Amino acid sequence: MSKNVLISGASIAGPALAYWLGCYGFQPTVVELAPALREGGQAVDFRGETHLTVLERMGVLAELRRLQTGGSPMRFVDEHGRELLRLPAEVAGGDVEVLRGDLARVLYERSLPHTEYIFGDSITSLTETAEGVLVRFRYGPPRKFDLVIGADGLHSNVRRLAFGPEEGFVRHLGYHAATWHLANYLDLGPGLVGYNTPGRLAGVGGDHRDATKAGAFFVFAAPRITYDRHDQEQQKALIAEAFAGLGWEVPRLLESLRQAPELYFDSISRVDVGAWSKGRIGLVGDAACGATIGGMGSGTGVVAAYVLAGELALAEGDHRTAFTRYEKTLRGYAESCQKGGARTGRFLAPGTATGLRLRNGLLNRRSVMNWMLKEGQKVSTVALPDYRAELSRPRR
Repeated sequence: MSKNVLISGASIAGPALAYWLGCYGFQPTVVELAPALREGGQAVDFRGETHLTVLERMGVLAELRRLQTGGSPMRFVDEHGRELLRLPAEVAGGDVEVLRGDLARVLYERSLPHTEYIFGDSITSLTETAEGVLVRFRYGPPRKFDLVIGADGLHSNVRRLAFGPEEGFVRHLGYHAATWHLANYLDLGPGLVGYNTPGRLAGVGGDHRDATKAGAFFVFAAPRITYDRHDQEQQKALIAEAFAGLGWEVPRLLESLRQAPELYFDSISRVDVGAWSKGRIGLVGDAACGATIGGMGSGTGVVAAYVLAGELALAEGDHRTAFTRYEKTLRGYAESCQKGGARTGRFLAPGTATGLRLRNGLLNRRSVMNWMLKEGQKVSTVALPDYRAELSRPRR
């Protein structure tokens, strides 16, 4: 019976999986490259019955409602700051919106009583045997685990080591996005004020917790760019080049970028993996079926963690049976959620002046906005087993 499970990644799906595995008597270990939990970050949302059901069963829904941001309204302006379009908070906020750092902390704390956490380390090799997986780490000594699960995001290290190079699984969707923190020199409230030119969005909004802070959010259209993911100065130069010469507040925002101690920069991409497991190694969350922005990745990761742990418990650790049932239950649901990611870049930064005028003109019509809000409530659902109830029944 497979009980000793290594999980790579301590963001969202990893701690969620560790929590459920601990509930069912497994011994989860989570390894995370960062030296500690990542704080702050952009807001993430949960929406629809499936997401809320899992959060309720975890016992965290009430706490997340206390931490929720209230949503993130958006305003688009011209170079003189005149408003062109306003989108209400519920467009992006879903049923519950929280800061990524708050969500990670809640899930970490829930999982901690039954989980070993290793921060500041990463996996360097995976060797599967008949009895388990021999794992070598960058710093720690080698260890053997019954199963290894990659919950390490779009650029999954586990997927690369066990399944193959990233290029075979990550599809670029034509845009890149960047976020960083700065002083709230415009005295903005929470949400986003954005300025567009064709294929570009430069945005900034006040911090949900600290009125003296703000966050920049830039999106631009470009083919896949080759760059060092660990070289922030190189990434800052790419952003500055993409937005050079633009008006509004862009020069001041780019100046704040030069001084920013931390930067998030990535392509807007989608992950498609033919099979979510290979032998004793599996994938969960964005590593298996992610979309950078707009694909409900946080919600899908939490749901996937619930299902994978439940199937492992039902199968009494038989990973072959559990992996098969896990993927059969969730693949269609996850792929449906991913579809939103393909539209995100084109919505935030339409590639032509005509596209910008169409977006602003259409969404300024109340009937179109009402339709958009109604469509946003049509979230994919999947029938989820109540694993605790099933496990409590007498086994034949």
